[in-house]
Amino acid sequence: MSLMGRNLITLDGWDKQEIELALEVSFDLKRRFIKGEIIESLKHKTLFMIFFEQSTRTRNSLEAAMTQLGGHAHDLTSDKMQITHGESPKDTAKVLSRMGEGIAIRNCFYQIGNRYLNEIARHSDIPVISMQDDVYHPLQAIADLLTIMEHFGDNIRGLKVAILWAYATTHAKPLSVPQSQILLFPRFGMDVVVGHPDEFPLQEDIVHKAKRNAEEARTELIFTNDMDEAIRDADIVIPKNWGGFAYFEEYTDDEEHNREMKENLERHKDWICNGKRFSLAKRDARVMHALPADRGNEVTDNVLDSENSIIYDEAENRLHTARGILELLMGQ
Repeated sequence: MSLMGRNLITLDGWDKQEIELALEVSFDLKRRFIKGEIIESLKHKTLFMIFFEQSTRTRNSLEAAMTQLGGHAHDLTSDKMQITHGESPKDTAKVLSRMGEGIAIRNCFYQIGNRYLNEIARHSDIPVISMQDDVYHPLQAIADLLTIMEHFGDNIRGLKVAILWAYATTHAKPLSVPQSQILLFPRFGMDVVVGHPDEFPLQEDIVHKAKRNAEEARTELIFTNDMDEAIRDADIVIPKNWGGFAYFEEYTDDEEHNREMKENLERHKDWICNGKRFSLAKRDARVMHALPADRGNEVTDNVLDSENSIIYDEAENRLHTARGILELLMGQ
């Protein structure tokens, strides 16, 4: 099986065998990395990384991955390119396709990012990788899956994962992480319970697609407005804010709508994963978070820094799955 030249905008576009191959390669590269092996499968190859907003794990995992595989990553922002002056996605894609072997883009602007990535992909002759958009975050989801397999073993069927909306004020967090998780986890046998207030749902089309995935895999995907119910007897707990776009002026000039969204957000300050709530999960449950976490709002320190926390394993695996994905898409 070869994935060379494929795009990765959502893992929902890959079949299960292709995802398993990516996991297998990532596991292998991680083992070899720990042993100190030098692997230069992407020697002299170039990845163009275009960021429309800030990044810690994604930027550094992909750039480090390219370096460790012998290649180079260009760290680009829109203000460093003619995108700022209105260059079309077609022209950007065509030009970069003549100069390197891969294009990776982070554009999380609401109702813009995914459309932009797909427009670039339509005109690119080299693989296009989503580093997160407003709909999907495939690189986070596959790193999460690898982390779960490391801690629970290859047979993860029947695990209960609680994906929880949580209160936060640090910044407007996209829907893309929980949406990618609900699309992916049921396909690998996990039962997922999503807890969120009525005012902060996930996209209806994504939910329908995720329910189809769960039905085909004979797993459960359940939604509840009760945070405690979602956490109860969970094996994995993932508290994370999403969907606060309209609270911030850059997403809308409608002051009344902004006020309404802010009120909705403030109404649910009690949606926090604290020690009391986490105790409802199984005794050996793990807590995960894609980071950055709004500590003290989304989740308390005593949970996030506990022995049950695997957030730094999760973050490290962003590197190893990035290496796996890049080698498969851009290698020989």
